[in-house]
Amino acid sequence: MGTADKVIRILIAIIITALYITSTISGTLAIVLLILSGIFIATSFIGFCPLYTLFKINTHKNK
Repeated sequence: MGTADKVIRILIAIIITALYITSTISGTLAIVLLILSGIFIATSFIGFCPLYTLFKINTHKNK
């Protein structure tokens, strides 16, 4: 997973969290998006996304 991909995932997670905190999103949608943002944060810190492996996507620049 490339650096740009990690940054984008973290920014999306921050935006989703901010929308939840400000009560812009609520209910089932909020729960689903918060779970998604948690997955985004986890995969960003780990540097690995299982779906990328499944679809053979590589965003990391090779040396």
